[in-house]
Amino acid sequence: MTTYPRNFSHIGLSVPDLDAAVTFYTEVFGWYTMMEPSPVYNDDTAIGQMCRDVFGNDWEEFRIAHLSTGDKIGIELFEFPQNEEPDNNFEYWKTGIFHFCVQDPDIEGLVEKIIAHGGKQRMPIREYYPDDKPFKMVYVEDPFGNIFEIYTHSYEMTYSAGAY
Repeated sequence: MTTYPRNFSHIGLSVPDLDAAVTFYTEVFGWYTMMEPSPVYNDDTAIGQMCRDVFGNDWEEFRIAHLSTGDKIGIELFEFPQNEEPDNNFEYWKTGIFHFCVQDPDIEGLVEKIIAHGGKQRMPIREYYPDDKPFKMVYVEDPFGNIFEIYTHSYEMTYSAGAY
């Protein structure tokens, strides 16, 4: 089998309030709602079976919504009935995903919008290559505790030598 670069399809985020999360991500980022918040039941439907395969049999129902970014990346939002807020939502030293990144050339404007909608700015906006390239980044947090980064330029532009 030939190895080639696979595309990124989607990410799943667990949130305590699905309706509020859909509102946040559609109003702040302008993401498209592909499927409105809907219940998923532990039953014999195709989705019920798939979720039983993933989560086991010890659940009755949860809610899910599907969003899409401007570049067609999916965002699955999950609301589980017994959701728990972690004591520390930024345990970056533990194995696993600790952030994702979105891109916006108006990084300052997006940070202001995130804060206005209940999110947090976790650090000052920083430049990757001061006096060389106008590439900026910042870590922020949504109102539900999910941490993400914002870049002003693409990942490839940011890290490729001579790309600017």
